[in-house]
Amino acid sequence: MTATIKGRGSRQYLPGRYERTTTEAVDDGWASPAEPEAGPDPLRPRTEVREEAARSIVSRNDSPDVGFSQSVNPYRGCEHGCSYCFARPSHAYLNLSPGLDFETKIFAKTNAPELLRREFSRRGYTPSPIALGINTDAYQPIERRLQLTRKIIEVMLECRHPFSLITKNALVERDIDLLQPLAEQQLVHVNFSVTTLDPHLSARLEPRASAPHARLRAMRRLHEAGIPVGVLFAPVIPWVNDHEFEAVLDAAAAAGAGSAGYVLLRLPHEVAPLFNDWLQAHLPDRTARVMAAVRQMRGGRDYDATFGTRMRGLGPYAELLARRFALAHGRSGFDRHRERPLDCSRFVAPRPPSPQAELF
Repeated sequence: MTATIKGRGSRQYLPGRYERTTTEAVDDGWASPAEPEAGPDPLRPRTEVREEAARSIVSRNDSPDVGFSQSVNPYRGCEHGCSYCFARPSHAYLNLSPGLDFETKIFAKTNAPELLRREFSRRGYTPSPIALGINTDAYQPIERRLQLTRKIIEVMLECRHPFSLITKNALVERDIDLLQPLAEQQLVHVNFSVTTLDPHLSARLEPRASAPHARLRAMRRLHEAGIPVGVLFAPVIPWVNDHEFEAVLDAAAAAGAGSAGYVLLRLPHEVAPLFNDWLQAHLPDRTARVMAAVRQMRGGRDYDATFGTRMRGLGPYAELLARRFALAHGRSGFDRHRERPLDCSRFVAPRPPSPQAELF
């Protein structure tokens, strides 16, 4: 498939790296134009939501270059369809395509709130800040209907458990009523991923995410409600959005952001060919230049997963980005803010259900 699909970041069903066999659609000439073959329109693939009964909900890691040890992801796959998403290869574990399947076949962990409450009530559980929606966006479009993220936040509030979240969807405004009392107890921090201020570029890079102005509006509304907010300029893509570095930080600071960070474009496994295909579809005149700059910062490869450098890269261009960030960070006023650590001392384990106690 080579045609660009409206509302989708990928335009192909790239096989996952574990597939032993692949299929390819071929027009055999039997279906006439007057009688089109029955079946879904390949140029308008619909989103399919599959309910999943997860066995566990809290993932743990000891990676030295991320700021959390626990995370919760209520969804697998993401309808936002970001062409650059580092989580796309995770669909290969499900024997699904990291391309179109990742953004059209979404798995909803419908028992996530119950599993989280059970984890918190486990004897010996030690609270530490949880990162919510770090792999795929917890506020992607289907959250409006399923409300799994809201139910998870209700558990966080009930147990006074600290957490942070990152999103590129203005839907987070819906949950201000829950986030506000959490913020009053120093239990939450909300980060917004802002890739560009250009709505036309955003519509191609991340087709079903909220427009940049909507994210900034949501950031301001959360800030005005007393909820600490921050901005993550991610990913930085050379020759695509890197020129907006300073503008994004300035806009976020004006909207109330108290912290800022950035992450360089990451292209693990199947993301590299998928993003290269996106470049050829939307920015063909820049494809070679973009990929050359990426490889310059990744030791000559599309991606280098080495801890400590995978988020920022190496070489002159990466060093220039670091200097630009430091200057913009200070000029936009972020140096004057000190983000308060989340408070783990308020945690209260949920009361285990007891049919006998309910008699009194």
